[in-house]
Amino acid sequence: MVALVTGATGFIGSAVVRRLLARGQKVRALVRPTSPSRNIDGLDIQIAVGDLLDYESLEAALEGVSHVYHVAADYRLWARNPDEIYDTNVEGTHNLLVCAAKRDLERIVFTSSVCTLGLGSGDEPADEDTPSSRSDMIGAYKKSKFDSEAIAMHLARKGAPIVIVNPSAPVGPRDIKPTPTGRMVLEAATGKMPAFIDTGLNIVHVDDVAEGHLLAAERGIIGERYILGGENWTLRQILHTIAELTGRRPPRIQLPRRPLYPLAYMAEGFCRLSGRGEPFVTLDGLRLAKHRMFFSSDKAIGQFGYRSRPARDALRDAVAGFGIAIAQGAERPLVANRRASV
Repeated sequence: MVALVTGATGFIGSAVVRRLLARGQKVRALVRPTSPSRNIDGLDIQIAVGDLLDYESLEAALEGVSHVYHVAADYRLWARNPDEIYDTNVEGTHNLLVCAAKRDLERIVFTSSVCTLGLGSGDEPADEDTPSSRSDMIGAYKKSKFDSEAIAMHLARKGAPIVIVNPSAPVGPRDIKPTPTGRMVLEAATGKMPAFIDTGLNIVHVDDVAEGHLLAAERGIIGERYILGGENWTLRQILHTIAELTGRRPPRIQLPRRPLYPLAYMAEGFCRLSGRGEPFVTLDGLRLAKHRMFFSSDKAIGQFGYRSRPARDALRDAVAGFGIAIAQGAERPLVANRRASV
């Protein structure tokens, strides 16, 4: 049996590849010609050069495959051309899932996101049944994931063996791009976040998310979706923990959100006109931060035994993964959580 992993050079995808190899599974990675291969260099895997927008390359990559893990996504909260995000996340997903659905596969695991779900009230965590609509989606990334998840659900209803997983905010090693969450960790760990706003995230270790993918393939119910999360922490908790891990002073200034909007407009405008990098604060990021994005993984825990380690350990591995030394006395052994949410 061969498992095809899309997005294998990326953050979550490379973690899925490693978990599959640890289980003795043969792995084929769909890799674009321009993708940096650092995350999979030296691994005993097959390489299928192709692109989600090239249907013929997908046909070739799926030959002889028993399982598909469609992890690939354009995860950006801002882009000069938002159509790039939509093309990869929606058109690319449509191509891959339609192509895979024509074959006699055992399972297709589609990596969605908690961003497609509704949000709880205050600190109450949301779950897979918390209602949401496309009009609730903020920005190109969330809209694209909502639409791509709808494609997966439609094909599952027509008989494709698709199981959907919704990771929360993964952190950990090999976040080389980095992702928006990883960028936050990196900036905090290097002392570039002197202030914060009142928001919250569900922090989970990327390797626990990867293990959740395999469990969903083995025991998940076709057409169902499963949150793969960890612990619900406020941004203050996250930044104070990173400060402890790195031996830095934690930020003490809490900023109101609304006055930051003009700054976000200017930052986005500068990057769009200059063609330089990504803005350090974005309009969509501020809109998302209006809510504490807390989630419960109870469904995955109950149905297929999903587990996650403490958020502190996930943040520690993320900091170390960026090559930043952990402060003396801040190390401690990994401890498995009995529950994946609080």
